[in-house]
Amino acid sequence: MRLIDLEKERDLWSSKGYTLYSYDRDAMVRRTRNTPVWIHFGAGNLFRAFQAVIAEDLLEKGYSDTGVIAVSGTHSDMIDKCYRPFDDLHISVTLRKDGTMEKRVIGSVAESVKIEDMERLSEIFSAPSLQVVSFTITEKGYRVPENDPDLTASPSDAKSYMGRIASLLCTRYRNGAFPLTLCSHDNCSHNGDVLHKAMMTFAEAWEDDGFIRYLQEKVSFPNSMIDRITPRPSADVTAVLREDGVEDIESFDPSYYMNCFVNTEETSYLVETDRFANGRPAWDKAGVIFTDEATVDKCEKMKVCTCLNPLHTTLAVFGCLLGYDRIWKEMEDEDLVRLIRRVGYEEGMPVVTDPGVLSPEEFLRTVLEVRLPNPFLPDAPQRIAMDTSQKLPIRFGETLKAWKARGRDLTELDCIPFVYAGWMRYLTGIDDNGVPFELPSDPILPSLRPMFTGRFETAFNAEELEPVLRMSNIFGVDLVEEGLSGKILALLNRMLQGPGCVRALLEEF
Repeated sequence: MRLIDLEKERDLWSSKGYTLYSYDRDAMVRRTRNTPVWIHFGAGNLFRAFQAVIAEDLLEKGYSDTGVIAVSGTHSDMIDKCYRPFDDLHISVTLRKDGTMEKRVIGSVAESVKIEDMERLSEIFSAPSLQVVSFTITEKGYRVPENDPDLTASPSDAKSYMGRIASLLCTRYRNGAFPLTLCSHDNCSHNGDVLHKAMMTFAEAWEDDGFIRYLQEKVSFPNSMIDRITPRPSADVTAVLREDGVEDIESFDPSYYMNCFVNTEETSYLVETDRFANGRPAWDKAGVIFTDEATVDKCEKMKVCTCLNPLHTTLAVFGCLLGYDRIWKEMEDEDLVRLIRRVGYEEGMPVVTDPGVLSPEEFLRTVLEVRLPNPFLPDAPQRIAMDTSQKLPIRFGETLKAWKARGRDLTELDCIPFVYAGWMRYLTGIDDNGVPFELPSDPILPSLRPMFTGRFETAFNAEELEPVLRMSNIFGVDLVEEGLSGKILALLNRMLQGPGCVRALLEEF
């Protein structure tokens, strides 16, 4: 069974339990290439598990007759390894808590393009039919360094990721100035605003007043909240597909961890600001919630600051310290479950704002009872722990600010200080058994790690730790000024006393 031979083997695939597309895919591909409606940048696992499935649902339900064009930027060789050898098809495997798998062949990707192919991308961006450009390129993908050479080059010579996107928008402006919507679907606060700022940075540097007006008047950048846990391809899923007879299953470059299949959870959310400049696909028919800007903001804060991300980061930090390799295994640890329940219910929920379109209580319940305990979702704390210093100010710092804004004394809090102490204990790179472990990548490590290296079984004094505790860029607030430094120092030093101290304190806590 090979994806490239799917049309000749449909009966065989169906007999193995795979759901196959029922539309005329060749006709869909022709229409999409001639009159593109939707193009997506960031052709990795999340795209395959979410946006491509949305496009598939619309095709199957008859709400669209065009698919989506996938563009790979930072790892262009994935197009040659993961897309074109399979005729741009892939298998989406939904892993349910009850142990069942939904196996579905996704045909909605009509074309795969490398970001270097600016000639083809310029054709797509010049098409009046194009309505939406979406992105899953991670938060780091939107950064525009002050010394980016593209800021002083001409648009046609742009080479950076954001520079090329701005160049393509400039091409659309110069070839009809048709309206367009750019949707960021990355997990960063006010993601549409971040994307808009990046585009304006180039437009202003290029000093093209007409292009600047085009971006301001004819291009929209709606904010969104997206949520679907999509871990790296699982060895267990690989084994099942091999047993089914699927060929050509192999992992590729470890920098992007892709295969001919993607595995993901059954729960997903996409809440999008209903601000589209050139019409929009019927995403709402595939479960997307369209609403106003304020509601999207509330949904984002609910998820990122209370109901999911703080719990994930807590499990990531303590999972590394306690030697876990899977999030679901941590959910069998009563001490950790008690901790994250308190993080969510006791310290997050009192300051959350109900967005109306999603219930915070139901969202949190689903996270605790369905999503995180799913033993068939092979997500690792080490993956979640990447770039933790960049996540702490949002996932916990915003809750501290919300407590303060409501006149609450921050010294009432116990769980967030406990997590902050745990993170600093994690920076030693020594687990609770006294065994060194490799810290996942984080931009803060070069500057902060030396202070914590070798401090196992060696306590800090207040003067030593004060400069770190004052880092509001990491913790969201100045922990010394807010009266939390003493509590955190005491917790950290107890965790540093020797092997088993993290567990002992967690049990006591």
